[in-house]
Amino acid sequence: MRWGVAACLLMTLTACGNGVSKKQEPGAQAVRLKSCALPLQVTSSPRRAVAMEQNATEIMLTLGLGGQMVGTAYQTDPVLPELKEAYARVPVLAKQYPGREALLSSRPDFVYSMRASAYAPEAAGPRDGLAKLGVPAYLSSNDCEDPALIPPSAEIEALYTEIEEIARIFGVQDRGQTVVAELRRRLEEAKRSAPANLDASVMWYYSGTKTPIIAGDTGLPGTFSELLKVRNAFADISRQWAEGSWEEIATRDPDVIVLADLTRGGDGDSAQAKKDFLRNDPVASQLTAVKENRFIVVPASSLDPSIRSVSAIEQVGQGLARLYG
Repeated sequence: MRWGVAACLLMTLTACGNGVSKKQEPGAQAVRLKSCALPLQVTSSPRRAVAMEQNATEIMLTLGLGGQMVGTAYQTDPVLPELKEAYARVPVLAKQYPGREALLSSRPDFVYSMRASAYAPEAAGPRDGLAKLGVPAYLSSNDCEDPALIPPSAEIEALYTEIEEIARIFGVQDRGQTVVAELRRRLEEAKRSAPANLDASVMWYYSGTKTPIIAGDTGLPGTFSELLKVRNAFADISRQWAEGSWEEIATRDPDVIVLADLTRGGDGDSAQAKKDFLRNDPVASQLTAVKENRFIVVPASSLDPSIRSVSAIEQVGQGLARLYG
């Protein structure tokens, strides 16, 4: 498996010791934009940023911004190997989301999350409240507080835009463009490498055993299916993720099952736990994909917008080539 984009760029984007480029130090700038309809303004490049979960953190570290971070939180997967050293230098504020008091105790000048739940009252609190305290807070368009603002499908272009906006906020536009250009190149290569004219249905299985959580059509797995020219077995569900039933799954009998690998330790979280269940359950064990051992494993975090998302397309494309080559 090839290195991710972070590894490809780490040598050129970061300086030894702090994750900030020697050649391109962030410069003072004023940036105004809208994040999930809320105005966001920074008067100069943040120096004390907090990323509220791992996907946001990994985007910042890939952009070489570790030296401008005073906090991270909510680690869901092992950190990308190429970012591990930089990640270890960032203080962990909480196992999950830090509360408002814990967040403000780090004296942040910018907060970034890819999940609206980070700004719940029991977590960091609403973004407009943070703004009144002089702390601009960015939220990914994939998970706005108002569901009406969330696009009807998760597009890779939205991820590219987000990376470039974060780069602009920190005054490192060139880095953002470099990261996005590499992601675009890899995506095109992954699409070309996937099997052509493949008539196969894919079930994207996130977690759970008794009640499995599977991908509908509006999240990234739906977009991945289109890019790889396979059929999402549950494309008729207009939700990012939904509760399924094994009886309905048996009726649709997907050709391939993509297993999300989670490390949190819950029911059916890890890929191995899913495999063990599928092979032993009286209904699930009769699925064609299970009988034929047609499994493809990807990190769970790559199925939400993140620096890992193109890697998921690569991995699934390579898996399809292996199964049907």
